[in-house]
Amino acid sequence: MATKHETVAAFLKRWLVEVIEPNREPTTYVAYEPLVRLYIIPGLGKKRLDKLTVRDVQAWLNTLPTLCTCCDQQKDHKRPERKRRCCSIGKCCKGYLSRSSIAGIRRVLRAALGHALREEVITKNVVSLTTLPSASKTKKKRQHTVWTVDEARKFLEHLREIDDPLYAAYVLILVLGLRRGEVLGLAWDCVDLVGEQLWISRQLTRVGGQLLHRETTKTEDSTASLPLFGLCVTALRHRMRTQEQAHKTAGDNWKNSELVFTTRTGTPIEPRNFNRAFESHCRRAGVPRIRVHDTRHTCASLLAALDVHPRVAMRILRHSQISMTMDVYTQIPSPETRKALDRLNQRLTTESAD
Repeated sequence: MATKHETVAAFLKRWLVEVIEPNREPTTYVAYEPLVRLYIIPGLGKKRLDKLTVRDVQAWLNTLPTLCTCCDQQKDHKRPERKRRCCSIGKCCKGYLSRSSIAGIRRVLRAALGHALREEVITKNVVSLTTLPSASKTKKKRQHTVWTVDEARKFLEHLREIDDPLYAAYVLILVLGLRRGEVLGLAWDCVDLVGEQLWISRQLTRVGGQLLHRETTKTEDSTASLPLFGLCVTALRHRMRTQEQAHKTAGDNWKNSELVFTTRTGTPIEPRNFNRAFESHCRRAGVPRIRVHDTRHTCASLLAALDVHPRVAMRILRHSQISMTMDVYTQIPSPETRKALDRLNQRLTTESAD
């Protein structure tokens, strides 16, 4: 309940509990709560909400680019003594916030004060009048490695060689650019192998210690179908047979989830385990180690290698304009690469017929 002279900290805690947690997606609460607890409350929490000024918020925002989160939150101090390596032993790792992270923190505070304005607790949203500071010039930018078409092909060939049960999941991630949650949340009723299309309507995520199979945001992109072709269709047919065999082997222990990608007993796949498996396959396949999410950057090049028309690629990549697609649809694969991908598809097709 609001008090007459509520502090910023008290209001934010109330806002999270009364407004965000019961009315927004669980992922929203999980994203907002640490930003409030770790950054906004320590910086502005003691201020009276109705007395908060533009100057107060701007001065606080200006400190964020030079704030080492490791030092501030004593991350290194919390490690076992033998594993401490930076800030706790006087070697600051300069774990500064990126500009996008600072923008996210500011966005959360602006949303909270927007609600305070609607409650008539304040007369104006002072955050809207502030300027987003630049990130520290000493901030090290994270380097993302993007696979070439040949590296993606090498990765897929490795998976087929070991007959990995999740081969089709990696095909969908690489060829259709699906996100991890979209792949792990894909159900068979959203796959039409005859019509060669699928729909992204749900995703699997772990939120606050709970594994949730929830609907995606209802946008035009999420409700439109994505085309399946060649490699995707044969990989999914193979996955269907693999799952049917796993069902027979598990017998009464099988848990029917209707998901395309499951464990050996039919239960949903833990997202973190999927990440670990991906990293292990990168190492064994002899390709650069990247994040699962970074495979999306290889999608356009793979589509070109598979002779997918730019208009179809535009639909798969979920671009609003064809010019966006053509900007990234530039890596021309060698004839050898095209043949290798074709052989990979033909091999799976032959196995499907056996």
